[in-house]
Amino acid sequence: MKKIIAILTITTLLVGTLAGCNKTVKEKQAQGVTDTEIVVGNSAATSGAYAPVGVPFNSGIEAYFKMINDGGGVNGHKIVFKHTDDEFDPVKGKAALTKLIEDDKVFAIVGHFGTPVVGATLDDLKNAGIPAVYFATGIGQLYNDKATGKDRGIFPVQPIYKTEGQIMVARAVGDFKAKKIGVIYTSDDAGKDLLWGSETKAKELGVQVVTQQVAAGATDVSAAVTAIKNANVDFVVVAAIQATFPTIVKELAAQGVNKNVITTYVNVSPVIAKTVVNEIKGKFDVYGNGWVAFDGDRAKALAEFQKWIPADYKNNVYAMTGWIAGYFFTEGLKRIKGTITWEKYMDALESAPITNPFGGVIDYSGGKRAGTQEMNLSKVNQANPNGAWDAVKPLQSMNSILGK
Repeated sequence: MKKIIAILTITTLLVGTLAGCNKTVKEKQAQGVTDTEIVVGNSAATSGAYAPVGVPFNSGIEAYFKMINDGGGVNGHKIVFKHTDDEFDPVKGKAALTKLIEDDKVFAIVGHFGTPVVGATLDDLKNAGIPAVYFATGIGQLYNDKATGKDRGIFPVQPIYKTEGQIMVARAVGDFKAKKIGVIYTSDDAGKDLLWGSETKAKELGVQVVTQQVAAGATDVSAAVTAIKNANVDFVVVAAIQATFPTIVKELAAQGVNKNVITTYVNVSPVIAKTVVNEIKGKFDVYGNGWVAFDGDRAKALAEFQKWIPADYKNNVYAMTGWIAGYFFTEGLKRIKGTITWEKYMDALESAPITNPFGGVIDYSGGKRAGTQEMNLSKVNQANPNGAWDAVKPLQSMNSILGK
């Protein structure tokens, strides 16, 4: 009995000693964090066909971090940015991500670039548990109503097609009083994600949706357009990007459809407007979403951007989006008190909405991962044969569009 009591006494002392030690153990910093630096990184196409996008995009990130570092950093930490060229190749992108996380030991990925690379590496990011801020793509896999567990580290900023599809239907109902909406969508992921958003919002608002699918890149969309025309819809959503969008719009005009059209922000460029302006003149208007603006305080943000960015990129939209990526990462970092950990960083980004310096407010609270949630509206200027879009509505949330 004495032997048993002695063993229990020693065990109790050991447990008490360990408990005392645990009280003094410091919270461990995340990888990539020292007392003076925080290392982040990305891979992007800085050579090859997509270099005209990737190079200025990364330049925007680097310029923002230089501004922050020259101002003393964030709570005494300078931000170190590492980059690998993946040439827009998903295989190289996977290898680059592994290197960044396992060899370079980055704290976070900032500006994960390109649809094929993001699509191939998203699960790797989640499994690593590392925060990733800003994705240069709008793929639907980024969308989440309530991210938990491994999904929490994904923080999109750029518009996600699933969210934008909802905004387009909100516009159709709120601004154009549509009760029956035609959606012509492409068979690729972009088209299907825009359709998902459109149908989701239409169901919520109790309006009817008539849908027709066309192949991405199709040159003959007449059957789909005829079906939409015969359905006698009030408004048309063209859920298609790049070359397919003008083909659909031209066919709508050719068949005498006189209903207004809305499309994704991806198509809002002078080049696209020029391809359709002559066909739609006097028949219907083509509207498009946007997610950046330069009015009010945003004009000051633009001036700051232009002060720090290389002269060649002062009006480059890709450099601006890189700047936005750097900004969002840094805003989360500024909110952390004490030891810097991945969990604290995720909590910080979710703690309060963040205003895009060139755009609207993004709210990550409750695990919301919907990307840009406020968009503006423009329409093709029918008087300009060279292609132009005129501003129609300011940045608005869906609730604001719907008068809620």
